[in-house]
Amino acid sequence: MRTKALTRLLFSIAIITWLALVFTDLSILFSVRNGLKPEIASWLPRVILNAYIIILFYFYKFKIERDESLNFIDLLWRVFATGLISTVLSLILRLIETLLGGSKLASNFLYLEFTYLINLGLMVSVLLCAFMAWKRLILYQKSKWLIRLWTFFEWGMAISLLFNSLNHVFVQQYFQYVLGLFVLVGLVLSGNMKWVAYLNFRQKWTGLLLLLLTIFYLFYIFLTAGSLLPETVNPENQIINHSVHVFILSLMIFVSLYSIFSFLVVLFNLPTTSVFEQKLEEVVNFQRISQSIQTEQNEESVYNILLETSVSTVFADAAWLELTERKEGHRIYTYAIKEKEARDIIAHLEKQQVRGLLEQNQDKTRNLSKHLGALKGARFRSILAYPIYVKGENIGTLALLKELPEGFNKEMNKIVSTFANQAGISIENFRLMEEALQNERYKEELKIAKTVQKSLLPQVLEKDEHFEMVAFSESADEVGGDYYDTLRINEHQTALIIADVSGKGTTAAFHMSQMKGIFHSLAQGCNDPQDFMFRANQALIHCLERGSFISATFFVVDTREKKVRYARAGHCPVLFYTSSRDTAEYFKDKGVALGMVRNKSYKEFIQQNEFSFANNDILVLYTDGITEAKNSKNEQFGNERLLDVLCEVKTLSPKQIQEHLINRLYEFSGTSNIDDDYTTMIIKFNDRT
Repeated sequence: MRTKALTRLLFSIAIITWLALVFTDLSILFSVRNGLKPEIASWLPRVILNAYIIILFYFYKFKIERDESLNFIDLLWRVFATGLISTVLSLILRLIETLLGGSKLASNFLYLEFTYLINLGLMVSVLLCAFMAWKRLILYQKSKWLIRLWTFFEWGMAISLLFNSLNHVFVQQYFQYVLGLFVLVGLVLSGNMKWVAYLNFRQKWTGLLLLLLTIFYLFYIFLTAGSLLPETVNPENQIINHSVHVFILSLMIFVSLYSIFSFLVVLFNLPTTSVFEQKLEEVVNFQRISQSIQTEQNEESVYNILLETSVSTVFADAAWLELTERKEGHRIYTYAIKEKEARDIIAHLEKQQVRGLLEQNQDKTRNLSKHLGALKGARFRSILAYPIYVKGENIGTLALLKELPEGFNKEMNKIVSTFANQAGISIENFRLMEEALQNERYKEELKIAKTVQKSLLPQVLEKDEHFEMVAFSESADEVGGDYYDTLRINEHQTALIIADVSGKGTTAAFHMSQMKGIFHSLAQGCNDPQDFMFRANQALIHCLERGSFISATFFVVDTREKKVRYARAGHCPVLFYTSSRDTAEYFKDKGVALGMVRNKSYKEFIQQNEFSFANNDILVLYTDGITEAKNSKNEQFGNERLLDVLCEVKTLSPKQIQEHLINRLYEFSGTSNIDDDYTTMIIKFNDRT
């Protein structure tokens, strides 16, 4: 908004300045013609003219030079529009002069001077507009010497305004030399045409038209420049004479030179524009193929981009991509051709025993036109084909077709070869990225499963004065489904469970959550482990897919009867230490994992047992990750080592027993990276009655 307001203000001041120029010039001229002494200094009109030039200079500086939204063609349009308006106004003045004919007004010196000042103001406006536009074009690609030369040019012309204002004798004596210097610098500056290379074919045609019209306006200015001086006015008494104004003449020559040079450069670049645009399109298409691995969602999109860009680059009429892969089998992707038509061409070439079609370093168009011409109903007469390799394996063929015979040249051959190589790289990168994304998704899935698994395990275990209980669970890199939990049934009975869900990842975590729900719903008021297992199996067979199962052991600890009733469903044997006999043993009972038997006969496969406990007896529950842990010799930790470890620390607290067991386990495996989940529950009874 500030820039617009400033440009409007400068334009208004420029008009006022021009009116002041008209007033002072006509006043002095009137006095001189009538033999009167002018009341206005003779140098004032020259100063006002220079002020008018400076104001217009800054007006176009804000209007053109600092408007970053203008492109090359917009700049030419600005010069064209300004020139058109000025020329039309000048021609209107000429028409009025013609209509007046030999009337007194037409020969009046004041009228002639007035029209002269109008044309002078219009001419300066056109030249300054073009000057600012050419400045942006010349300085499009800046360099130190170019900026220094332009600065010298601008400041030199600005200084010339000062001498013109004072009408200094230096300017009168060395006018031709100063003008020649500015013309020489302007000629050097006019050689900077780098902006032309960035125009496309259509823009160059538009630019040629605009430059041609601009040259016409400048030519009109040159033709009328000499006739602008009123014939009835004595040149010695002429107040404003642009023909000796160094700034205006230098500006006129520079603007004209650059306009002509620009027109010629654009004209001579026109025949090669299509070639440059084709090369640019090739670069863009290469970029599209390279970026397709990041922007496209599937491999098929990469194939479609490959076909589209290849066809547009070599001006083909159709294309197909034939892929042969182990998983997907034989596939064909087509562009502007039906799959049946493509298969007919492939079959025809094979029948004709055409060789070398898929061999690199050969001219693929050689002797192929006659083979395609022999195919009845075929609309294509030229074919260019290249193999596509991924990791050294030929996965397919890229074929391009034209309706004209011998339609592909060696340059196109090289382009398609490069496209095929780039396509192989892009497809390989896309597959690697897909693989990486799948791995990331799998890692994220494992992370979610670990979080779910941790949330399903109880943070606090049931407490009782008759026993002390601790639990430990450590997940492997791949999430398993180890589960343990406790639930208070009544004042004297507590339910315990330890389970291991088959499978890994989120599926195992999901089944673990189902087991937790079943435990908390069925264990309420249930003191019959065999019945619990039967009902749990009936519930799970409706939500477990075939092949999935859950091994578990369910306990009911009765502190009043000093007994533990339990049922084992395919889980690890229970390890129990009896303090009175100072012995430890495994309870090996029959039992089939939950979900293995999918009918009501499952009850026959479950055996309920019970044992009594006394003070300092220890019950150890665990999952197979403990006993199946391996060392560097591929030996398993095993049941015997677990029993020995328990006997080593039988007098310690459950917490200390657990810490000792886990430490021994890690010492045995020799690494903190475990292959399966480590889960234990240790209960030590404190019955002193």
